[in-house]
Amino acid sequence: MKILVAVKRAIDYNVKARPKSDGSAVDLANVKMSMNPFDEIAVEEAIRIQEAGGATETIAVSVGPKQCQETLRTAMAMGVDRGILVETEIETQPLAVAKLLAAVIKQESPGLVILGKQAIDDDSNQTGQMLAALLGWSQGTFAAKVTIEGERLKVAREIDGGIQTVSLKMPAVVTADLRLNEPRYVKLPNIMKAKKKPLDTLTPEGLGIDITPRLTVVKVAEPPARKGGVKVADVEALIDKLRNEAKVI
Repeated sequence: MKILVAVKRAIDYNVKARPKSDGSAVDLANVKMSMNPFDEIAVEEAIRIQEAGGATETIAVSVGPKQCQETLRTAMAMGVDRGILVETEIETQPLAVAKLLAAVIKQESPGLVILGKQAIDDDSNQTGQMLAALLGWSQGTFAAKVTIEGERLKVAREIDGGIQTVSLKMPAVVTADLRLNEPRYVKLPNIMKAKKKPLDTLTPEGLGIDITPRLTVVKVAEPPARKGGVKVADVEALIDKLRNEAKVI
């Protein structure tokens, strides 16, 4: 069985994102970029399944500019066998990415697709669900534990009331949550080996997918500054502030 993992090049999680002066988008000039952390967890899970004998090959796929090759090389340094870049300079929105991934999946025929539950740049949390719908496959979102049981996949997922476990018919799409695993540290020898692993490049036009943006960003702005908290003497003072200052009761 092949496992396909989708990885996105996003702003490094240590970087404070800032909007452009005209509010049109996030300023990416001279900003460090890395693999989306949720996708890194997805890569780790795919590698662990392969190491346990549950898969014969792992493939990382990314959509975006040429620089996404760095993200794919990182995935290969972690242990993924090969990479595929769908190269485009056009802004790709969740539905377009889902359509591109679906086209690649039809070529590769994996038994399992794993991707992060969302990207930390736009927090859309849509691509995995859209991909499962386009393919007509089972889906397990917000996965905290994944277990292969024969032809089925057991996914434990976090919900408000605790842990819900679902049994999925494979092939399936799984989106990774934070507690699924802890990604491994990439060692220098593996980075060098990753440079020799195969990396194919495709285009949206070659896959026959129209990726014209369907959504328009109206404005990107800093969130309001947080105000410091205050201590109150008793319950009466708390109720007074909630009623007369916050006006929530």
